[in-house]
Formats: sequence, structure tokens, C-alpha cells
Amino acid sequence: MKWFLILWACPVLLLGGWYYLSLNDMSFGIFMLTRQAHDLVFAIYGKILGIPPETIPPLVARAIAFDTLIVFGIVLFRKRREIRAWWLRRKAAREAAQAALSKDTSLSSAP
Repeated sequence: MKWFLILWACPVLLLGGWYYLSLNDMSFGIFMLTRQAHDLVFAIYGKILGIPPETIPPLVARAIAFDTLIVFGIVLFRKRREIRAWWLRRKAAREAAQAALSKDTSLSSAP
């Protein structure tokens, strides 16, 4: 499961980092991080896909969000027993605390 998350997160972080740095032209002397390269990459993808280049970043963001939901759904499905046990322990502790609180603060013993 750890490698599944690593293999999902690395490309997402790499793409997000490149997009942020190139969008803001923080090149550090590397051509691929310049705004010129950013515009060129999206122009090429736009020509290949036959859509305007400015529509590509929102499409990629939606795809990443959808993939994230799928990945977290898989993780939650695999951890469902542990999550359920944690939830039941939490619920039992809350009920015990409320029972102890209601027993200690009873007004029936007031003078």
C-alpha cells in the first residue's frame, strides 16, 4: 500500500511543482521551468488534442482530483476494519464519559 501511494504521489507532486514554478517563471536557470517553456508545452498539447491550450490545466486538475478520490477510496476500503474499530472505541469512550459526567453532576442530591 505504501508503494501504491508513493507511485501515485510522485507524478502528481512532480507535475504540480513544475506547473507552479513554470507558471510563476521561477526558472533557477533551467529552461524547462521558464514561462516560455510552460506556454510551449501547453501549446503543443493543445495542438495535439485539438483544444485551446488554456483549457488544459483545469482538465488536468479535475483528472488529478478524480484520481485522488479513487486512490483514497481504495486506501479507505483496505483500512475499513481498523477505521471501524477506531470509530467504535471512540464512540464507547464518549458514551462512558457522558455517563460519568451525568452521574457526577446529578442535581437530585442538591440540598
